[in-house]
Amino acid sequence: GPHPHAGFETVSLLLEGEIGDSVHKMKGGDFQKMTAGSGIIHTETIEKKAKMRLLQLWTVLPKKDRWTLPKVQDLPLGKVPKVIDNGVEIRVYSGTLAGVSSPVQNYVPMIIADIHLGPGVTTLQKIPASYSTFLYVLDGRIKVGADNSEMLSPNQVGWLDRFGEEVESDLKITAGPSAARVVLYSGQPQEDEIVSHGPFIGDTEEDIRRLYQEFRQGKMKHISTVPAEQRILW
Repeated sequence: GPHPHAGFETVSLLLEGEIGDSVHKMKGGDFQKMTAGSGIIHTETIEKKAKMRLLQLWTVLPKKDRWTLPKVQDLPLGKVPKVIDNGVEIRVYSGTLAGVSSPVQNYVPMIIADIHLGPGVTTLQKIPASYSTFLYVLDGRIKVGADNSEMLSPNQVGWLDRFGEEVESDLKITAGPSAARVVLYSGQPQEDEIVSHGPFIGDTEEDIRRLYQEFRQGKMKHISTVPAEQRILW
């Protein structure tokens, strides 16, 4: 049902099923990034009994953009940039990877990609060495690491090492004996001190108290009512 958020962004990748209302309905393969910013109410509606799998990440806004105007960006599966090459298919939902770029606008540089590998296929990609990066395996098994010595199985998460240098790092992924699917998340660390409570993120405890007061007083609008320029369908 309707609920508030403020101070951060929700990043949603729907793997299967349907979710959302008529204005922001998502289907399998669709992506949505909602910038809560100064405060917004949104609804994640499930209208019927069905199997659904949703990945949602909360990403912190930079301190200077903490209270920016709320907005929502929807990227349907049919518009997701992708590359297919030698048994590898990569769908790029955010940032740039494998030579293709997503149109999604980011306050914080961020790469999100859905990577499909044929049996035994290897892909080598470049990512920023200074980013916080993890892999989440959906199907099959993959080998990762400098010498492909680390094995990840379905529903496991593998964190990559992070370095201080502003250089590119090689990410090598090899599928096991069956096809594999893995989601890559990689973002620039902000290093800002934050205060988190319930649906809100702020810089101070006073921010959290203020946000709860604004919500209870009805000062936060529903995301479906914001001006058209704050609702982007790619």
